[in-house]
Amino acid sequence: MRVIAGTYRSRLLASPPGTLTRPTSDRLRETLFNILGPRIPNSRFVDLYAGTGAVGIEAISRGAAHTWFAESAPPALKILRQNLKTLAIARHYALEDRGTGTLLQRLLKLPDPLDIIFLDPPYEAENEYTATLSFLGSQVATKLLTPDSLVIAEHATKTKTPLRETYGLLTQSRTYKQGDTTLTFFTPTP
Repeated sequence: MRVIAGTYRSRLLASPPGTLTRPTSDRLRETLFNILGPRIPNSRFVDLYAGTGAVGIEAISRGAAHTWFAESAPPALKILRQNLKTLAIARHYALEDRGTGTLLQRLLKLPDPLDIIFLDPPYEAENEYTATLSFLGSQVATKLLTPDSLVIAEHATKTKTPLRETYGLLTQSRTYKQGDTTLTFFTPTP
């Protein structure tokens, strides 16, 4: 696994052994960031269920102004911290080690909205998708997003419970399938 482009281009990223952490593949990350393109420089980017941090680190490498990571699984958290340290990333990020829910509550206190929120829970944790997307589409979270913000969910192409078209104020705007993995994009409705 490596950083695809930007400041840290071609630098290797560590991944924990085993299958408990499933990093977003290089190919899918490249596709995601090709789609996002000019939205990344100076953006406020959130990487929920960050795992190794590969997606958020890619955003930093490509010029995001600030990136927030949420990860609570000890093996993944250890690797995420190691990847940030190995790349000597010491600023323009925050790491919440108590998980997604805690980070979302912290983000509500920010004075400015976010540009991109990426979430990639374990594929089998379908309740995490529903809970996080429902929260982000709720009236409580409206200050986190602008009409130009994007919420992107990485998930298995074949699931027992497919993602809904809407979650409160979030509406599906695009779906991109790559093999067994799908990226679903949501935009807030005003």
